[in-house]
Amino acid sequence: MNVENLSSNKSYEGWQKQYSHQSSTLNCNMRFAIFLPPQATAGKKVPVLYWLSGLTCTDENFMQKAGALRMAAELGIAIVAPDTSPRGEAVPDDAQGEYDLGLGAGFYLNATEMPWSRHYRMYDYVVNELPELVESMFPVTDQRAIAGHSMGGHGALVIALRNPERYASVSAFSPISNPMNCPWGQKAFTAYLGKDVETWRQYDASELMRHAQQFVPAKVDQGKADGFLPEQLKPEALLEAAKVKDYPLELKMHEGYDHSYYFISSFIEEHLRFHAQFLCP
Repeated sequence: MNVENLSSNKSYEGWQKQYSHQSSTLNCNMRFAIFLPPQATAGKKVPVLYWLSGLTCTDENFMQKAGALRMAAELGIAIVAPDTSPRGEAVPDDAQGEYDLGLGAGFYLNATEMPWSRHYRMYDYVVNELPELVESMFPVTDQRAIAGHSMGGHGALVIALRNPERYASVSAFSPISNPMNCPWGQKAFTAYLGKDVETWRQYDASELMRHAQQFVPAKVDQGKADGFLPEQLKPEALLEAAKVKDYPLELKMHEGYDHSYYFISSFIEEHLRFHAQFLCP
């Protein structure tokens, strides 16, 4: 596999690195970032937290803005952040160039509709191809947790709920909790999956949690001053689904916080400590 190291920066005695590789799942060149804590550079294998970012983001947003590396270094957890969609000249984009479909808006699903289906298979990329690559290249174990923000929070919850055997824990900031019933989700699902609403349920965290048979410990934080809260995010649907199944979900609402990385950076330490309970018992 042709993997190119694009950058390396020492941080908290570990290393923040960025790579590109040709993805057979997405049929394009993909980029991801990885933080290797000092324990990994000293020869010890460490567990991995996969971080999925939101609309318009890349692999760089979380690594540069979240302030997560100090705590990851202390806890001995590697962090891997993929891009949010396939990219490249051959990869289709929204005809109107809108931010919530196409490039930067992969929604962490496997598209079935043309022209999206050849490239937009972020679900398979995150669940299978990327971990296989990471675990073959770096000093990490197969102990995994997954987390994300907004669209990435949706992706993290869906992936954990559908693959409880692969993830020790899941967390999300401001996730799109019920995409079947919000404008962002309805637009993306119609384009990527078609008009049959039944096919959408497999990518809706609230629907999946309502019917869960195996549980992955889950933590969700949501700002009350988030401008997307009432129309797009719908955490109440996720909370109701958790009550139906008595699902181990910790959901907190925070007064005054919005949808930005100021919110994420304020509580990222809590999320990393949450995951460490299950990754580093």
